[in-house]
Amino acid sequence: MDLGLSGKSALVWGGSKGMGYAAARQLALEGADVVIAARTEATLQSAAQALSAECGRAVRYVVADITKKAGREAAMAACPQPDILVNNSDGYPPGDFREWTDETWHEALDMMMVGPIDMIRRVVDGMQERGYGRIINIVSRSVKVAHAELGLSNGARSGLVGFVAGLARQTVRHNVTINNVLPGAFDTDAQTRHIDKLAKQSGKPVAEIRKAREAGNPAGRFGKPEEVGALIAYLASAHTGYVTGQSWLIDGGEYPGTY
Repeated sequence: MDLGLSGKSALVWGGSKGMGYAAARQLALEGADVVIAARTEATLQSAAQALSAECGRAVRYVVADITKKAGREAAMAACPQPDILVNNSDGYPPGDFREWTDETWHEALDMMMVGPIDMIRRVVDGMQERGYGRIINIVSRSVKVAHAELGLSNGARSGLVGFVAGLARQTVRHNVTINNVLPGAFDTDAQTRHIDKLAKQSGKPVAEIRKAREAGNPAGRFGKPEEVGALIAYLASAHTGYVTGQSWLIDGGEYPGTY
């Protein structure tokens, strides 16, 4: 199926690795002109080179921090009129809320809520004027299935999802959709860091925790970043103008509910 992405411009945050890289890859393979943004230039440069070589088209990069105003401005300078925006930022490691300071909370909110909302503010009017826009927020399954140790992510990402629920109903009339992707456990660097933290807290071996987490999923495994990339490319496509304000679980069936 032709997704209708040839010639569309895409800005992908966190595009140097993991799910962000997978999203950038799939968008580029579908013909989009992709700019990836992240904080570490060496990783970005390597990712952009690998993506360009595989996809047969230039993938550009910009060093930018979504939590900083200057970073968001740098990203917009590199991709001034994106047709597709993929918001994607690191989550905080698990912990005890009793140890989280005001500074910790503000950092989490800037990373997982305020930064992405400001990026939406910067691009949405232009998208509406041009008559095409696809905004996809990579958030987390934790907004639907809360975990106490992930309270920073539960709280901040839920704020983003709640904000989107209202705005998405206003923009869809102009062929601008806003959706959220809620990944469960995926085989990424972030998952490795999460397991390492759990191992330190519990005293259990890393391999034991990993095996138990994989076995506990109905699919019997962690997800592959490429699976998220494919879903994001579809949500970014010309075929999803009637899909907006939704939160798409992609977790191997781990969520036990029917809705």
